[in-house]
Amino acid sequence: MGWFNRTVAGAGLTSALGDFCYETTTVILPGFLAVLGVPAAVLGVIEGTADAVASFTKMVSGYIADKLGHRKTLVLVGYGLTPLGQALIAFATGWPLLLAGRLVSWFGKGLRGPLRDAIVTQAVSPETRGRAFGFHRAMDTIGAVIGPLLGVSLLGWAQTWGWEDAAGPFRLVLWLSVIPGVLAVLAFLALVRDPERAPNPALTVVGAVRDLPARFKRYLGAVGLFGIGDFSHSLLILAATHLLTASMGVAQAAQVAGLLYVGRNVVQVAVSYPVGVLADRFGSLPVLAAGYALGTLTAFLTALAFWSGTDSVPALGAIFAVAGLYVAVQEALESTVTADMVEPDTLATSYGALGTVNGAAKFISSTAVGLLWTALSPLVAFGLAALFMAAGTWALRRTARR
Repeated sequence: MGWFNRTVAGAGLTSALGDFCYETTTVILPGFLAVLGVPAAVLGVIEGTADAVASFTKMVSGYIADKLGHRKTLVLVGYGLTPLGQALIAFATGWPLLLAGRLVSWFGKGLRGPLRDAIVTQAVSPETRGRAFGFHRAMDTIGAVIGPLLGVSLLGWAQTWGWEDAAGPFRLVLWLSVIPGVLAVLAFLALVRDPERAPNPALTVVGAVRDLPARFKRYLGAVGLFGIGDFSHSLLILAATHLLTASMGVAQAAQVAGLLYVGRNVVQVAVSYPVGVLADRFGSLPVLAAGYALGTLTAFLTALAFWSGTDSVPALGAIFAVAGLYVAVQEALESTVTADMVEPDTLATSYGALGTVNGAAKFISSTAVGLLWTALSPLVAFGLAALFMAAGTWALRRTARR
């Protein structure tokens, strides 16, 4: 079976458009919150709560898909919720509507993620899964490069208009980001094929989770331990904004931090497919463990940046580049490892379990990092994150050896 087919290409295009939509929000949200006077702790709670909602939704959507045999309709609904969430954020004047918009978008993300991955997995042969997911994540990240880059450019252009409200330029960019979100729904509807599957009415959530392989459960434990330190990269953007504000001012610092995030995404695009090729050749688990080690390095370097008080753009750019490397490995291979460990008839449920563990852990991480940053210091927050990521890397290596 050829790995580059209509379904893989269609899912990749859809993900590119979807990321174009919501990653634009990711890159300007810290600056938007700063203009609205919302502190770092609230950003951590917003991102963490959104991750928690997405994680719960992933488990439920995977279970429903395996039980009823329908996946494509749920994926379409998930993609449709993203632009709706963007619109809510554009209307926001304080944190409640920001939280509501992020929750709607991330509910949609959780709904579609496991089912889309299951569709892609079953559209290719086991020997080419790494390449298929590497391509898919590369396309996914192309949207995450173009969207934020255009968003930052539009933000700079809109700021020359002489707005009475400092939040006006941010709102304009948010409204424009709705357009690719709608196109994502249309692309998935037209291009992706998901053959009808036999329903499994006897399947229960408890039974499905109980019957997962023991090795896969150990793998989920390692993923969860790493995830407790794996903070939202909105906080990495906020870190760069804070470090650069003294020398640049908040508006320019927010733009530069946004461009650094775009650089992170460029690195992710460049290495996603090669990562998949390496995984097909040497095994997904060892390559994923190396990616986790790079994640630990990202958190450690961020803590070091606050300790030294650096305002060097190249130094911060290096941190974002390492972040792009580890995210490329993580996003391309966590799903591949899952497919290697479980049976096809519980694939969507297994992806849901993976998403649930990831989301629940990131809720803890993003919330804890934001709160520790505000209550103690960013050095403590990112240092603790590095410790948990290191522990998760060690646990994954043990799983690989077994």
